[in-house]
Amino acid sequence: MNTHTVTGGNQLKLHVEEAGPADAPSILFIHGFSQCGLAWRRQIDSELASRFRLVAMDLRGHGQSEKPADAYGDARLWAEDVHAVIGALDLKQPVLVGWSYGGFVICDYLRYYGDHDVSGINFIGAATKISQETAPAILGSDFLSLLPGFFSHDTDETIATLVTFAGICTHRQLDRGEFYLTLGFSALVPPAVRLGLLSRTIDNDDLLPKLRVPVVISHGERDRIVHAQVARDHAALIPNAELSMYADAGHAVFLDDAGRFNRELARFVDASSGVGAGLPTRGAGAHSTAADM
Repeated sequence: MNTHTVTGGNQLKLHVEEAGPADAPSILFIHGFSQCGLAWRRQIDSELASRFRLVAMDLRGHGQSEKPADAYGDARLWAEDVHAVIGALDLKQPVLVGWSYGGFVICDYLRYYGDHDVSGINFIGAATKISQETAPAILGSDFLSLLPGFFSHDTDETIATLVTFAGICTHRQLDRGEFYLTLGFSALVPPAVRLGLLSRTIDNDDLLPKLRVPVVISHGERDRIVHAQVARDHAALIPNAELSMYADAGHAVFLDDAGRFNRELARFVDASSGVGAGLPTRGAGAHSTAADM
């Protein structure tokens, strides 16, 4: 495992880890709300690392990246973070894999930089629009009930909130070690950061229909954080998107059913990068620029 410090938007320092052959097709993993790059442990520590260059970034405010109190409302900064990681590590046409809040971050990147430097996108349990008015139609009641606790400065209230949050991220119960690992890196995120993330008003319905790179949408039918209908809505918006629903998985399908997820991701990366036979490449040769979006 190699580690890097990358300078992102507004000179913020981002922590990035990578595994796998440097000359292999690359995958950039973008985690979700109050998580970190360790969320992808069942991908990094798998056979995927023998075939692909796996890169996991800690989002601003998360993990080992810098955590200023107020640096989360500007979409351009999120876009610059992803762009900086791609550039600093010299990733060649990576597949972007975004879980949950990572869907917002991928869309921020696409809005400012287009999709010409990526070969594909995998949205996982992802949301791409949110506002105070639309939140109940997108987010589950179990998650919404935790909002006061996410922002609390009372330690007991925060820990109780994060324990519940860690429990609803998956359908299958994590073993004790993994559960406390998840709880630990979630607790590293300050309340002000969580508030900054969830205070944004975002709508990417105008952007998604313009995507021309291959897209796979992975979503658990038992997701208690982002409604499964959101995935179906995304599939209807994105031209020729591939929809992969998991009947017995929750919000983190890559943890609930890592074997299936890893196989599907490998096929998708192979097809998107032109290596072997897998999911059909869509929109070949027709990439969207930031201006188009």
